Amino acid sequence: MSYDLPIYSVLPDLLAALRKQTGAVLVAPPGAGKTTAVAPALIGEEWCTGTIILTSPRRVAARAAAERMAEMLGEKPGETIGYLTRLDSKRSSRTQVLVVTEAIFVNTILADPELTGISAVLFDEAHERHLDSDLGLALALESRGVLREDLRVLVMSATIDGARFAQLLGQDTAIVESEGGAYPLRIEWLGSSPQLPVEDAVAQAVATAWREEDGDILAFLPGVREIERVRERLETRLPSALTLPLHGQVDPAGQRAAIRRDPAGHRRIVLATAIAETSLTLDGVTVVVDAGLSRRAEFDRAAGTTHLVTHRASQAAAAQRAGRAARQGPGVAYRLWEEGGHGGRQPYDPPEMVTADLAPLVLGLAQWGTVDPASLQWLDPPPVASVSAARSTLEALGALDSEGRITARGEQLAGLPLDPRGAATILFGAGHGAEAQAAQIALLLQERGLGGRGEDLEARLSRWKADRSARAEASRKLAGRWARSARGLIGAQAAQNGDEPPLGILLAAGRPEFIAKRRDASGENWIAAGGRGFVLDTASPLARAQFLVVGDAQGQAKGARITAAIALEEADLERWLPDRIERRQVLRWTGDRVEALLERRLGAITLARGPDPTPDAQAIVDMLVDKALENPAELLPAELLARASYAGVEGLASVGLAQTADLWLAPLLQGRRDLNLPKGKLVDALLGQLDWDSRQRLDRLAPREFTSPAGTTHRIDYTGDDTPSVEVRVQALFGLERHPVVGDTPLLLKLTSPAGRPIQSTRDLPGFWRGSWTDVRKDMKGRYPKHRWPEEPWAEKPSLKTKNAFSRSEG
Repeated sequence: MSYDLPIYSVLPDLLAALRKQTGAVLVAPPGAGKTTAVAPALIGEEWCTGTIILTSPRRVAARAAAERMAEMLGEKPGETIGYLTRLDSKRSSRTQVLVVTEAIFVNTILADPELTGISAVLFDEAHERHLDSDLGLALALESRGVLREDLRVLVMSATIDGARFAQLLGQDTAIVESEGGAYPLRIEWLGSSPQLPVEDAVAQAVATAWREEDGDILAFLPGVREIERVRERLETRLPSALTLPLHGQVDPAGQRAAIRRDPAGHRRIVLATAIAETSLTLDGVTVVVDAGLSRRAEFDRAAGTTHLVTHRASQAAAAQRAGRAARQGPGVAYRLWEEGGHGGRQPYDPPEMVTADLAPLVLGLAQWGTVDPASLQWLDPPPVASVSAARSTLEALGALDSEGRITARGEQLAGLPLDPRGAATILFGAGHGAEAQAAQIALLLQERGLGGRGEDLEARLSRWKADRSARAEASRKLAGRWARSARGLIGAQAAQNGDEPPLGILLAAGRPEFIAKRRDASGENWIAAGGRGFVLDTASPLARAQFLVVGDAQGQAKGARITAAIALEEADLERWLPDRIERRQVLRWTGDRVEALLERRLGAITLARGPDPTPDAQAIVDMLVDKALENPAELLPAELLARASYAGVEGLASVGLAQTADLWLAPLLQGRRDLNLPKGKLVDALLGQLDWDSRQRLDRLAPREFTSPAGTTHRIDYTGDDTPSVEVRVQALFGLERHPVVGDTPLLLKLTSPAGRPIQSTRDLPGFWRGSWTDVRKDMKGRYPKHRWPEEPWAEKPSLKTKNAFSRSEG
């Protein structure tokens, strides 16, 4: 064999381990040959009587791995070595090693838990911790433990923690390590320039490497947009260079050109996303330029959307990228950050399990028969909050019942090889004879760049239909397969007659909570049926629509930016989704009264609103009671409650009154819309809560009024800091020798002049008479000479009359 790979030195150990056990972990550095050498070596093993499945994290890697293995055997793909991806496949009855994407393996094992005819499953690049990889491994281990004791499970990677995976596979699982045969690698730290856009920095670094280094160049950028911008800059700087993009939107022929050496011997510059980080060997590459950025899809539970977030690449990702330069000979890696800051980067990228939408995983587990994800074996278990959010989504689609078990509708959704929302769109379309259109809309949301860019999905669909490229043709074929599968799943349920639903309705069937209504004249702000807010570029043609169905949005929950949507008419909602529209009675608090309304709503969207002529009277009372208890101090008679508190009457305590409000308050509110209750009725209602003993205690220990010696009555204040107190004219107290008390507490007397102005306050009236009264008397005689100001007021008859009037009454 002309291929001399480092992995061959440990293959005997690996083969021996898999003869004795059904699980193993292989740790081998980049370039060791694990992806292309291990699976063919297993074909001849005695236990291998069926197909070997090799999972790959990406379509381009799956196809490239199969093509390389076939080449090593002197064959073409589809013979001994085959592959199966969503858009492309090559396999036959002779195929013994099948390379599949992780998602396809999950669909395979869900459809056939016993994995009939399959002898081994190899999980390649397991360190990337994709959601489908973790799910596929958990299901494979469950299958091996319950159904297929002979199934071999092999986990392979360059950077994983072998011990953790070995523990997951079983305590006796062997860990086989290959030292590999890495060539010398030089790291050049170019540093970062915050003021320089990433595309300018990368273009500059590539130009430098083009001058100073030999061999092909591989540059890592975070996304397609940055790749195109760097490509434009290099066309000016290096017009003679062969510059090739490598990402998921490039057609298979273009991907092959980026992976293989140029047949004419031209030096190449490959501009790639993280797609080239692992699994792939790019022939001829000796230089890597790394922008140090990684763009990951992250699910925002609050917004209900998955958006792309750019992060600093982890240390493990940087190591993988640099290793691309030294796979076939000595190489160099240019890093666009400082060496001193490298240690501050995350050691590894987080597993998708903690960042992704778990709706597909939860539906898959329900199809598997597992309601509780914790019952399976995971390296990192699914987060509880993410599982809860996924269940809510699936219940809204009718895929799960309230116990989390899969429904008949859920079985149909799981029967299509795409996410639950997309499957719901296609199944709804199939039910109305529009499965082809529905499948195309669902595919547009999954295949970035298909049909060009722009928020208007309908316009993108039109451009895609006119596109005759290989990728567009393959995508149309895939959508056609989905459509036929959906029609088969629907069967007799399919509508026989009638118009096809508009595109917006098809999309809304899978994303009902993302139906959105415009909130302003400019079309910038939108409110979705699920209650979330979105923003739209006002220059977009969609900004003039009244309703949209949001297919994709980027940004955080508050004000996520709409990046894909379809316009919708309200009449279409009424016709096609009447079960989603709710007619209900609504009570609204305006600030001082209850307003009763009739509304037609689509979730958080109000379609129409008007007065309710026959509101629920009890619901109005309940709302008024709730509003009263939000701030009871504004409603309850403070004087009465203060008296009760002073007297220790528990029946009028605030907590107790709140608990019994339906007994004393609710009857007062019958027929009302406001809280403007007469105080007298409130007092009577509260006193009605007290038994006879409590009423007696209240009146005895906290009398409402004080009667002066002159016969005048004055309200006693129990609400202030100096309670109890009473305000009274000093003449009304003439003849009073002893100080009045409330219970056992001296009553604070706030003495006033004939004009009602404060004179003095006292809790010791006899002391006042014999003390400061002398000074008060002098002052009062000067101010009010017509009134009596005796030297010994305790010996005088009380009266508020003037001297002359008093004398006449006494005469």
